[in-house]
Amino acid sequence: MLLYTESGESKGDTNIMEKRNIKMVTENRKARHDYSVIDQYEAGMVLSGTEVKSLRVGRAHLKDSYAKIKNGEVFVHQMHIGPYPFAYYGNHDPLRPRKLLLHNHEIKKLIGKVKEKGFSLIPLRVYFKNGKAKMAIALAKGKKSHDKREAIRRRDEQRYLERERKDF
Repeated sequence: MLLYTESGESKGDTNIMEKRNIKMVTENRKARHDYSVIDQYEAGMVLSGTEVKSLRVGRAHLKDSYAKIKNGEVFVHQMHIGPYPFAYYGNHDPLRPRKLLLHNHEIKKLIGKVKEKGFSLIPLRVYFKNGKAKMAIALAKGKKSHDKREAIRRRDEQRYLERERKDF
């Protein structure tokens, strides 16, 4: 399900998390700093029981994680889901590749885009939507260091203008 358009506008309201019964687990905060997001998709995740329980407790990290397409299926790599502390046996491998569930037409579109130079798939956040674990992944293009500096400069200018507007 496409969540954002190419221009970056969201399809919905800012208070959407509360209205749609969504519980945030973790977010990849560095992703928007290191990449410019082109499209954003919502994908289900294939998880074991202890992984779901660990997610509900909030034991997950998306730092340095990425998604790859292999044999027409999308997998997320280097996503850390910590072991569930109350499981006696059968705990999962924290860094195993996890399959993402997307529609075929979305996967075909992603295959075409990822083959272009500079595009990659990055996970943005993990959350529960109506009791099911979901991941927002983005088709993104890496930023150069001068692009990052320019974005920081624009953000600082915007903050300054907002501050000046409040003073009047």
